[in-house]
Amino acid sequence: MKILAIALQKEGKILSASYEVLEAAKSLGGELHTAVLGEAAEELAAEVAKRGGGKVLAVANPALKQFQDEIYAKVISALHDKYTFDLILAPATTYGKALMSRLAGANGGRMASDVTGLKAEGDSVEITRPTYGGNVLASVHPNGGPFFVSVRPKIFNESTEGDGEVVTESVDASAFEGRAVVKDVKVEAAATQNLAEADVIVSAGRGIKGPENVNVVQELAEAVGGAFGASRAIVDAGWVEYKHQVGQTGRTVNPKLYIACGISGAIQHLVGMQTSKTIVAINKDKDAPIFNIASYGIVGDLFEVVPALTKKFKEELSK
Repeated sequence: MKILAIALQKEGKILSASYEVLEAAKSLGGELHTAVLGEAAEELAAEVAKRGGGKVLAVANPALKQFQDEIYAKVISALHDKYTFDLILAPATTYGKALMSRLAGANGGRMASDVTGLKAEGDSVEITRPTYGGNVLASVHPNGGPFFVSVRPKIFNESTEGDGEVVTESVDASAFEGRAVVKDVKVEAAATQNLAEADVIVSAGRGIKGPENVNVVQELAEAVGGAFGASRAIVDAGWVEYKHQVGQTGRTVNPKLYIACGISGAIQHLVGMQTSKTIVAINKDKDAPIFNIASYGIVGDLFEVVPALTKKFKEELSK
């Protein structure tokens, strides 16, 4: 099986989710290639090669500095025409999802998005992905190629080492022409860290009782220098924006510390955070499912426990 992993970059830096895709690709065996596109692609490709990228195909051009799915799709399609890959993988980020759908359409292939599991089966692969709002996990068995897959972030560990060599590739100049022109890039300001990158996440659930109490958990997140997360229940209720949702239909996270405040532990939520290194659960129901996977559990009223923790962390940080 000939595999292409796409290592996406942003502002001249390889995204961490791209190294997770690389680890997923390596787990399948086969002949591994990695595509690196950018204004200075050779430098980025050298980093990817050191982390086990196999044959790293570097394509450099000023038009690749900022992500444009139309141009990126044409360049990768040109690489596919040359090498004829059976399986093409990319991270299921905003960039990756836009890119993979274009690639599948342009190359007459099939696609599985937001994949949470990959397993080699001889010359083929078994793919697991959520469907029906995350209530069902479907097993997909592609028959023939090319097959395009976007891999959900924080499912696989990052590839940290392995063999690799950089191969500088050139494609026809027409591939770098797009109908859209990037004039400016603006980064959304955020009071807390991005969930996908955070080492510490503090999440709120239905136990906060209403939107007026969201700040109780947010203050703890700020006190510990972490990101604020939320369960699907309070996102669906309109108490918190979707971008904070942790779970099967939200963000899959893998922080060093996850603090669940007033979250009972529905399977949809657990699937999205159960690989966290340390899990602290705060819930007044001693039989809540969240305690089954928690490293530490506090049975108590979150309106007493959470403010007390916030006060303690603030005192310690002020010393």
